[in-house]
Amino acid sequence: MDLRGVALVTKAGTVQTERAAGLADAAAGVPCTPRTRFQICSISKQFAAAAALLLAEAGRLKLDDPVDRWLPGVPPQWSRVTLHHLLSHTAGVPHWLEAPGLDPADPAPAAERLQAIQTAPLRTAPGQAWHYSSPGFVLVGLIVERASGQSYAEFLTERILDPLALTATSIGGPPPEPAARGYRDGQPVTSFDLAAMAGTGDIWSTAADLARFTAALHGGELLADDSLRAMLTPHAPIEDDDETLITTGYGYGMFTGIFAGQAAHYHPGDNPGYQSFSVWLPDLAASLVVLANDDSVNMTGLLRQLLPIALDG
Repeated sequence: MDLRGVALVTKAGTVQTERAAGLADAAAGVPCTPRTRFQICSISKQFAAAAALLLAEAGRLKLDDPVDRWLPGVPPQWSRVTLHHLLSHTAGVPHWLEAPGLDPADPAPAAERLQAIQTAPLRTAPGQAWHYSSPGFVLVGLIVERASGQSYAEFLTERILDPLALTATSIGGPPPEPAARGYRDGQPVTSFDLAAMAGTGDIWSTAADLARFTAALHGGELLADDSLRAMLTPHAPIEDDDETLITTGYGYGMFTGIFAGQAAHYHPGDNPGYQSFSVWLPDLAASLVVLANDDSVNMTGLLRQLLPIALDG
């Protein structure tokens, strides 16, 4: 198994396998272990979606709120964009590098990033089509802040991390050691400024904490039944088929599909130097998490090797 990171498979709350390989810090010769923290990349969007749904449950916001309720001053093209559109990637907001000012490698203050996102022409009319957009989830993070009256990190810590005892999970800048450095083909790469990416790819965690979050989310420990149903409902159809994974749609921060013949809810992720994948197989109560600190790792190959463990136990 060409693993450079940590892989974990659980079933009905029991660890089926946990593997760690490669170096967390090549210069210091520090190996990856189950305690190593990684950037979980776009799996962070699941936390942002859960945060928005918790605020909706509390009556602090509504999913059909126009974005300009929370982010006033948006141009006329945004008048019909809602939080629902942002959470389901149906707002038409461009992805990174698809418009000027949308370069995640270029650190920018929140106000400057917000202006760049809002002035970029929408690719489609809101609700018309699915188009993956990490900048759209930056807006989700800002809305969570304004609706809660707290910083994004404070709200997630108070309402998600602490209640679920995710003690090895943190938001924003580099966490305490042990934390994995990011590599590409074994060479170190410069990380994004995660403090400037609230809501979209800003969380560090361990495979164990991420498996705990996944099981708690799908087990109803975090969200009310209606909220969880809304998160898992495919609001936008997607047709993307390979030998291992058939993608059928996108809910709120969550892909839906068929994984080796099993219904699946999942999200992949990639930041410079990191890759991530987390999947929940509801019919088996099984989770599979892979966190890698080399973005050249063959994630599909790793998943194929781990699948029999998740399916057969």
